[in-house]
Amino acid sequence: MLVGALLLFVAVTAGKVAYKFGAPALLLFLAVGMLFGWEFISFNSPQLTQFIGMIALCIILFSGGMDTQFKDIRPVIGPGLVLATLGVIFTALILAGFVYLAAPWIGFELSFPASLLLAATMSSTDSASVFSILRSKKQGLQQNLRPLLELESGSNDPMAYMLTVLMVAVLSHSGNTGIGPNIFYLIIQLVMGALMGFLIGRAAVWAINRIHLQNTSLYSVLLLAFIFFSFAFTDLLHGNGYLAVYIAGLVVGNNRITQKHTLTVFFDGFTWLMQIVMFLMLGLLVNTRELIEPRVLLLSGMVGCFMILIARPASVWLCLLPFRRFTSKARLYVSWVGLRGAVPILFATYPLIAEIEGADLLFNVVFISTIISLMVQGTTVSGMANALGLAYTEQEASFEVNLHEDISSALTEVEVGHAMLSSGRTLKEITLPEHTLVMMIYREGSYFVPQGNTELFVGDKLLVISDRSEELASTYREMGIDQVMKHH
Repeated sequence: MLVGALLLFVAVTAGKVAYKFGAPALLLFLAVGMLFGWEFISFNSPQLTQFIGMIALCIILFSGGMDTQFKDIRPVIGPGLVLATLGVIFTALILAGFVYLAAPWIGFELSFPASLLLAATMSSTDSASVFSILRSKKQGLQQNLRPLLELESGSNDPMAYMLTVLMVAVLSHSGNTGIGPNIFYLIIQLVMGALMGFLIGRAAVWAINRIHLQNTSLYSVLLLAFIFFSFAFTDLLHGNGYLAVYIAGLVVGNNRITQKHTLTVFFDGFTWLMQIVMFLMLGLLVNTRELIEPRVLLLSGMVGCFMILIARPASVWLCLLPFRRFTSKARLYVSWVGLRGAVPILFATYPLIAEIEGADLLFNVVFISTIISLMVQGTTVSGMANALGLAYTEQEASFEVNLHEDISSALTEVEVGHAMLSSGRTLKEITLPEHTLVMMIYREGSYFVPQGNTELFVGDKLLVISDRSEELASTYREMGIDQVMKHH
């Protein structure tokens, strides 16, 4: 217990340091696990790591889906799904070809199926890394790139998982190696995963809204049960559990549910805990002495660089060819944010458990390539967006308010401009629709409740509640206010 507490404390502290210097916090969590595994803790259980990683990935994917608004991803659902399916396949095939040709030059003889297995484990972008980096930077991206990247990273793990499991079966001679049956198997996995995720998500919404629990904290426990229902029932029916969990999260997050704010806060913290635990355990599992062998480092460096500079960009450009609305700069940025993280390392435990020949080498190459991705791409997510002219600063809320889900009134936040003060400087001189009230003003770090004779200044932030949301929106337009932040 003491060691566990110490690991968590050091990981969170390292995360704060990482944020200060612009590095992904998840990279530091991995480093803490490696440090403790090298010096203090003897840990070698791929089975336990895989089990805990599976639970963590379910929580991360569900939380990512729950935080994603369907109205945001609707414009990019086509390219997002193409990237999440064909993009994974293209990446795996391109990278596998490189590994098969390059490995013998360093002294490793890898068959093409073994090369494809290595590439399959690395073929998906990591949802934990993408979600945490994009959402912590408070940076907006033009051309709907943020919802596109989040949709891709949240929904491409199932395809990589299926390719990995398929290649493990081929190499261990425990599965059907025919192309036809395997394509059918992939389709069944995707269709059943999507269907079960939707149905269990709807069931979760129905149950949460009708159970009427006296202790509101238990709603989080109930939703947690539905997350594991999504994965377990789907897996029993030979569907893809990870896809089901992500879609269930989308369904829950895009419906009105009781205690939504409580659930969101709980899962935000719980998701971070799961990310920390997963990265720590993966760091503990790796054998650092094997990792730093020169040939392993050389192959890993070549694989990591090829993935970043050629395999990922080639697959992105192929997938986005039919979608003309993305500029070349947008395609370049999507190519760059192909972050790898815990998921490839987690998938690399499957060959270890199946005792595939060369599984240790595969795990070490995936591990180092992931670190390269996090160090090179993870630290430059914001810088690359600025360099390509795709970034803008997101407006930060001055008020943190959450209305009860039964209240239909609209709660908005606006900044006072010169046009708003054209008819007078006091609050009573500003014309607002009926049943509309300025609840609070934020000015230079202070909050106060206004009165009719309160003088307003340019730059003041107003928290406005109204039962006439359409009239209020029209009034804002007349006042020249185009940035309106809505609170839910």
